[in-house]
Amino acid sequence: MKHSRIGARVAVGIAALAVAGLSPSRAAAQDTTYTKPVADSAAGDVDRIDKDAIDALEKMGAYLRTLKAFSVHALVTTEDVMENGQKVQRSSVVDLTASRPDKMRVEIADQRQPRTLLYDGKTFTMWAPRVKYYATTNAPSTIIALIDTLDERFDIDVPGADLFRWGTAESDVANITDATDLGPAAINGVTCEQYAFRQAGLDWQIWIQRGDFPLPLKLVLTTTTDEARPQHSSTYTWNLAPSYNDKAFVFDPPSDAKKITFADVAAARAAEKKAGGYK
Repeated sequence: MKHSRIGARVAVGIAALAVAGLSPSRAAAQDTTYTKPVADSAAGDVDRIDKDAIDALEKMGAYLRTLKAFSVHALVTTEDVMENGQKVQRSSVVDLTASRPDKMRVEIADQRQPRTLLYDGKTFTMWAPRVKYYATTNAPSTIIALIDTLDERFDIDVPGADLFRWGTAESDVANITDATDLGPAAINGVTCEQYAFRQAGLDWQIWIQRGDFPLPLKLVLTTTTDEARPQHSSTYTWNLAPSYNDKAFVFDPPSDAKKITFADVAAARAAEKKAGGYK
């Protein structure tokens, strides 16, 4: 699991759109019970890495890489910790459509900060319809390269980025210190297997659909470096035969749209470091 950061920071890349906060929305009912008990490490020497759990991640990643096109609908809940230690939840809905290797569209729906991310293989655009601002930049030739560039250069997280990283060097499976198969479960009536993992600063769980289509159906991240242990969760509904055309990935600005520029965070850090003010 590459990212230990909780939630998406996609708006950070545009200074004018950096206002935080997502409004609540109704999430689908879920049944996440499991039947296999977790091994008790106090009962003796218990293997902290369950090979079946690691194999399940690799199988899921290999399957996801076979998908040439897909759409996924995600119900996302993120916990923020206020200065007084109280946790508050933010909710959003994310709809992602991808056509490998070089097309992606992400719609992020929430009442305070809706936005759309579009990538057509040559340019990346972020559009904020509420304030009518958009920013565009030249983009690399693949989705995964775009995700890395946005993260490193503009400090932008793409919602669903891990769906493209599973099973690659970017997934950092070697950093997992605990892996457990918790047994069968169900997400929205779909039978799956639940797994729990640990790595430095992060506990996480994933529910993977059983059978010939090992899709991730739910992901829960818990930050362990904060004593409040805030969580970020996503529940996924998949469409493996989406309908779209190339225009879906191209931004056509409305007449009243205002163009601004992304804040190049990497360049700012490099300049500050050169000036001796960055540690």
